[in-house]
Amino acid sequence: MSRHKPDDSERMKWQNPLDILTDIGVGPGTYFVDAGCGNGFFTLPAARIAGPDGHVWGFDINPAKINSLKEEATAEGITNLSLAVGRAEETVVCRNCADFVFYGVVLHDFFNLSKVLANAQKMLKPGGKLVNLDWKKEEMQYGPAFEKRFSIKEASGIITAAGFTIEDINEKGLYHYIITATP
Repeated sequence: MSRHKPDDSERMKWQNPLDILTDIGVGPGTYFVDAGCGNGFFTLPAARIAGPDGHVWGFDINPAKINSLKEEATAEGITNLSLAVGRAEETVVCRNCADFVFYGVVLHDFFNLSKVLANAQKMLKPGGKLVNLDWKKEEMQYGPAFEKRFSIKEASGIITAAGFTIEDINEKGLYHYIITATP
């Protein structure tokens, strides 16, 4: 799998974070959790969009990525961002606070999805939404191995089994789909 930088112009052609975030409803004042945030491809744009009246939490298991993301946010003067090292199965960054808990092409990487999604429920405020942006289950040059991918039906089943109600399912470009759900 290829790894991309937060400002990767090639990746922006087929996965534009600003378009994705605004399409799901992220705006000024949004409280947003980026679970498995990696290098901040969605985290930093979410913080910019949310602005001073919003807040973004990002966490990832990779300390080097979190440290790099902290440096980049500091250099840019982003102050509405909290970052932590942690596994999604064990991390709850806030309770009843988030408008969105976002999984940006990472749901397939977690080991215990029921714990991950239970933690999402703890973080979402009433009316909040879980958003899973994921790879289509097709052979392609980007993303994880075909065997690791979830079809829309599989991902929807996992999400509903965790107690969520699917609100919307959309294809997003050539390679992805987005599932939006509420607790």
